[in-house]
Amino acid sequence: MAGKGGIHAAECVQEGFIGVDYQIAQDLTADLTDDFREFNAKYIPIYLAGHPEKTKIGAGLACGFTWTVAMGLKQGDIVISPDGAGAYYVGEITGGYFYKPGGVLPHRRPVAWYPNKIDRSAMSGPLQRSTNSIGTCCDVTQYAAELKALVGGQANPALIASDPTVEDPAVFALEKYLEDFLVSNWAKTELGKKYDIYTVDGERVGQQFQTDTGPLDVLAVSKDGRELLVVELKRGRASDTVVGQIQRYMGYLMDELAEPHQTVKGVIIALEDDLKIRRALRATNNISFYRYEVSFALTPMQGALNT
Repeated sequence: MAGKGGIHAAECVQEGFIGVDYQIAQDLTADLTDDFREFNAKYIPIYLAGHPEKTKIGAGLACGFTWTVAMGLKQGDIVISPDGAGAYYVGEITGGYFYKPGGVLPHRRPVAWYPNKIDRSAMSGPLQRSTNSIGTCCDVTQYAAELKALVGGQANPALIASDPTVEDPAVFALEKYLEDFLVSNWAKTELGKKYDIYTVDGERVGQQFQTDTGPLDVLAVSKDGRELLVVELKRGRASDTVVGQIQRYMGYLMDELAEPHQTVKGVIIALEDDLKIRRALRATNNISFYRYEVSFALTPMQGALNT
């Protein structure tokens, strides 16, 4: 929302705005409704006409991010933006969309920026990784309590699972880290043999990929480009919840973003075997179920034992 790597952050703070620029050179006011699918339906073809080298997914991301900044963010929402030097500006949306042709990031929202910044080093590991997501914006609502504490200069609160669908908070916490580990070590996994995490212009955009029913964990594409793969971690949630969730994500890709030659498949990953998931997946042939294993060991260091 302040340019790649916060390149325009200083100007945004000085002039009091956030914005985006995906070369859609027109005022969007008349086309901003509460349903981003209507916006995408109109502007994806426009974007692709001007950028024929882009995929439908790339066009969907560009239009979706534009809608999010122009309409999805609400007055009173809190936004954070990197300053390019290891800290984040924090501000509050104070008004509606406006268009400034010829300016940097011409599709804008007014922002009242706070006087103090947040040091990235003070953030918890999960929040750091979330704010490191590739893309114009990412939703960090689940870290609202931590951000509030950081703005107020307090210590980070303990990590808890407030999602009512979470049955096992300990597994939920573990799998927040597993997603990042999976992405970082993708090439070494079984899935990495056939699929790559989805990229646009050389940048990974497949982690926490936004859909109209929420962000999916990982979006990948087969090396021949003929399959899209949705990877969803169970995260300690109820079995029916995670099965329904991945089906909704897959349906979104089928309806909105998959190219005519592409099929969509899914993978659910969990810590333990789950009979309910296996039973549910018996009725479908395009979703697989994987278990992961965690190994933990203590290795004594020579000369440092006192027993």
